[in-house]
Amino acid sequence: MNFTRWSARLPGTQRRAAARTEHAVTPDRRGEGSVPAARAEQLTDDAPSVPAVDELPAREVLDRVPALVALLHGPDHRIAYVNDAYAAAFGQRPLGEPAREGLPELAELGLLPLLDQVLRSGKPRTLKSRRAPDGRSYTFTCTPAAENGVRDGGDGAVLVFATDVTDHAEAAERLRASERRQRETAVTLQRSLLPQELEEPDDLRIAATYQPGGTESAVGGDWYDVITLGGGRTALVIGDVMGRGVRAAAVMGQLRTAVRAYARLDLPPHEVLQLLDGLATEIDANQIATCVYAIHDPNEGRLVYASAGHLPILVRDESGMVLRADEPTGPPLGTGGWMHASGSIPLGPGSTAVLYTDGLVERRDEDLDEGIASLERALAGATGTPQVVCDRLVRTAGVTADHDDDVAVLVLQHPARTGPDGDLFRNAALELLGGVEAAPRARAFASGVLTSWRFPADLHDLGVLATSELVANSLQHGTPPMRLRLRRTDRRLIVEVTDGDDHLPRRRRAEPGDESGRGIAIVATIASNWGSRRTPGGGKAVWCEFVLPRAI
Repeated sequence: MNFTRWSARLPGTQRRAAARTEHAVTPDRRGEGSVPAARAEQLTDDAPSVPAVDELPAREVLDRVPALVALLHGPDHRIAYVNDAYAAAFGQRPLGEPAREGLPELAELGLLPLLDQVLRSGKPRTLKSRRAPDGRSYTFTCTPAAENGVRDGGDGAVLVFATDVTDHAEAAERLRASERRQRETAVTLQRSLLPQELEEPDDLRIAATYQPGGTESAVGGDWYDVITLGGGRTALVIGDVMGRGVRAAAVMGQLRTAVRAYARLDLPPHEVLQLLDGLATEIDANQIATCVYAIHDPNEGRLVYASAGHLPILVRDESGMVLRADEPTGPPLGTGGWMHASGSIPLGPGSTAVLYTDGLVERRDEDLDEGIASLERALAGATGTPQVVCDRLVRTAGVTADHDDDVAVLVLQHPARTGPDGDLFRNAALELLGGVEAAPRARAFASGVLTSWRFPADLHDLGVLATSELVANSLQHGTPPMRLRLRRTDRRLIVEVTDGDDHLPRRRRAEPGDESGRGIAIVATIASNWGSRRTPGGGKAVWCEFVLPRAI
């Protein structure tokens, strides 16, 4: 076959042809539709002439090309030619056979539809980095070739030019594998810094989810936590460290650990954020974070919170109305020089609250307020367990595995308990009016309440003894108003005494001759846990709790 009859447009030929001077093409050849001939310029009178492209033996050139070359003719792509490199890669191929039978490797690579497109459009097509049956990877370029300039109505031909890119493909795969390993390491680090199991408060049902964003290794610094404070109270935290990568995750881990330590001090939410703000500046002056710290007390029916530049808490009440906790909000942690303040939002029985990070509601093409409003609508219609609500909110927000930002969501419910379940959650309170009769009245009140709650005799006696010691301590060291509160849940009995003095008691070792200092030591010995805190309006609360036997 005479290959000079084919206008085979190899890659780069058109670019070189455009750079040739007009006098290099003879007028009579321009009208034939073939590739213009390239003539060498005479550098000197004595320089030998360089043969033109048309004078080169085409088959010999194609046979020596290291790339794979095949020429296919007609609508069924019959084999007109394969070069030595193609034969070495896939074996000799019979001329005249249709490509579907004679070149099964092209069919396996999905190249036949591409050949049809090239014939129809008359434009070249490229298929990048496909792994062939011989185990190597090739980039295929299919270029139309016309005989004597005839394309429309003719049989047409396609030149297949395959470049071996195995080394590049393997390097790219190694890079992708390395990125996957780095991402897995970063996500593992991120998840290890989050709580492995959420604490389960008596009065709340809680679920949380974390979804790392993107496909790269640079995960973010989103976190959440649930901390039982004792006395029936629960702290809930969610935050987001700005930036991505291992550094953000490490800062997140330090802040989460610090929150748990500060929570044990049982401070108001704004004081906890104040301490975190100073710590964030010490950790990294260039790193800032947003955070919400909230405390739930079932006796108050409210969620008391403080926010450091974080998104507002959303609460759906028992009727289905959604409330947004907008104020007060201070600047992010790490900015310094700002006094945070605490606010509150109702969270009574039957209510559901949602704490979340910006990845759930922030979109590039949407205003942030629109995202929050969309979340409010989703929360209004979300019912079921906290985990069901959590999954629905994430799904409604369109969060998928390739989401471009980390997402953390914390959902808590204060269930409305009725019937037998409601009998397991009881409250009783007594105002203490000072004087010598206050302690006997408190003991009698506690004895009657614990008897009505059908506690066994040993737990009854321990509860009355703890009540007596806490009331005596308040009468001796506190100031009016004083109040005794007894509370039972399905898991524990809580005894709490409040008064108007903000001096917190501490456990100490009393000497044999001391007439005081043994009350708190006795309470700490007989109770499962005890503690004290300052109350928002001034004064303090001292409490202790007893774990109930499972049979009660």
